[in-house]
Amino acid sequence: MVFKRLMQAMGVGGPSVETVLTNPNCRPGGQLEGRIQVTGGDHQVDIEYVALGLVTRVEVESGDNEYDTNQEFHRQRATGAFRLEPGQRHDIPFRFDVPWETPVTELYGRHLHGMTMGLRTELEVARAVDKGDLDAVAVHPLPAQERLLEALLRLGFRFTRADVERGHIYGVRQSLPFYQEIEFYPAPQYGRAINQLEVTFIADSRQMQVVLELDKRGGLLTEGRDAFGRFTVDYATMDRVDWAAQLDGWLRQSLQRRGLFS
Repeated sequence: MVFKRLMQAMGVGGPSVETVLTNPNCRPGGQLEGRIQVTGGDHQVDIEYVALGLVTRVEVESGDNEYDTNQEFHRQRATGAFRLEPGQRHDIPFRFDVPWETPVTELYGRHLHGMTMGLRTELEVARAVDKGDLDAVAVHPLPAQERLLEALLRLGFRFTRADVERGHIYGVRQSLPFYQEIEFYPAPQYGRAINQLEVTFIADSRQMQVVLELDKRGGLLTEGRDAFGRFTVDYATMDRVDWAAQLDGWLRQSLQRRGLFS
């Protein structure tokens, strides 16, 4: 009996958990739906809760060092406490809200290099928390984000990679503790002035803030520097704008002011 209790305390013969997503594809501001299947093990247990958390990989700068870490940024309880008998199966349907600022992982059916996103199921039994494996989630851009990215591609920019950086952007309303940067090689017409373009979207239900960062080329006597631009896009009126022309105009003006473009 003592050995059996010890094995139970170590989690041996305990419940198993499997999460099945109805569809792993979603958009910011949408939902993920599915079902959590909890199956009893060799002995009766009292489940304290089952929760779901959305997790992504985040780059952290600490002093002179940089490192990557997995960060949970949104969490929902799927159920409260219940008792699970040996071998019993307990099904928990769920709808999980995807935050508006969730980073994008897909573009035109292709995965964005550098991005990781998953839904993790967490179960607590007798004060022991079991964080299960991540179920991969594909986050597709909002229509407004898609329009802006398409405009950059039309101008000749080429996607290189994306990442998520911990921190807040100065002057931008932001609810999550990080932001995504989608990086592009410059279009030929800007190639002599900049090394790359980084795009960040901070979205909510009505509009999104767009931050453009230009990594400028340095000359023989000057160091390369970054230039920032920021504007807001309203979903209701964005179809009235030629975004390729708008972005081209902003980029040219920004570079001309700094004497990098004629």
